[in-house]
Amino acid sequence: MDTSIVVPITAHVPPSIVREESSAELELARLRARVRELSAELIHAQEATCQRVARELHDSVGAELTATRFALAGVETWLPADAPPQCAAALKVASRSLDTVCEAARHAVAELHAPALEAGIIGALSQWTGDFTARTQLRTSFVCAADVRLTRLPADAALAIFRVAQEALNNIAKHARASAADVRIEASRRHLTLVVSDDGVGLAPRARIRQSHFGLAGMRARCAAFDGSVQISARRGDDATQGGTTVRARFAWDAMLADAACVERRAVSATVLSL
Repeated sequence: MDTSIVVPITAHVPPSIVREESSAELELARLRARVRELSAELIHAQEATCQRVARELHDSVGAELTATRFALAGVETWLPADAPPQCAAALKVASRSLDTVCEAARHAVAELHAPALEAGIIGALSQWTGDFTARTQLRTSFVCAADVRLTRLPADAALAIFRVAQEALNNIAKHARASAADVRIEASRRHLTLVVSDDGVGLAPRARIRQSHFGLAGMRARCAAFDGSVQISARRGDDATQGGTTVRARFAWDAMLADAACVERRAVSATVLSL
């Protein structure tokens, strides 16, 4: 009868290695926090620039366009009855061009301004996709996961999600030659994922490399500010029905809700102190 005793061998990890791993984890956490901080600063700078350009377009450019419109109307009124027909034709061309510029300026101001987020990200995206459909005549759908955390998103996080969706949809209108676009918000335990897809021609290999063409740098910064990332995949086909591009922008719930948690803690503290 074998009475030998088997003694389990426990691997001994030198304390120095444990300290090195702990130090590496701390350094990684510090670097991630720094990436979030720098990305947030970049986003704030971009939004400040957008608001400044929007004001200039509305105030300065808008005023000049209005003055030009009145001037053209005056010229048309003062035009003598025996003026060559080319004069009236030229004025009509100038008026049509001015109308086109005014409309483009209005759209630019609307896009540059931060959206109204009082109704939350769901309301903002729902309204934007509706406006996008009316403006581009593309069939656009918006589907959103039923997750109560969406109602608790702070303004910065909601704006980041909105801007990524806005950029993706605008690129579809400009480049995809698509007939339809779909916007979807998915929610898992750790992440919120924004998915924007189309049935367009997809990306050519060179266009996929030249990623700045799709505003990927701005999308990456907005996702990185909330511990996220962006992925773009495409099917390249011979016609629109065989192609398509999908943008998947992922945001971490913990990072997005961190500010909201701080606000709630401050509110609770203030309530307790007032009692």
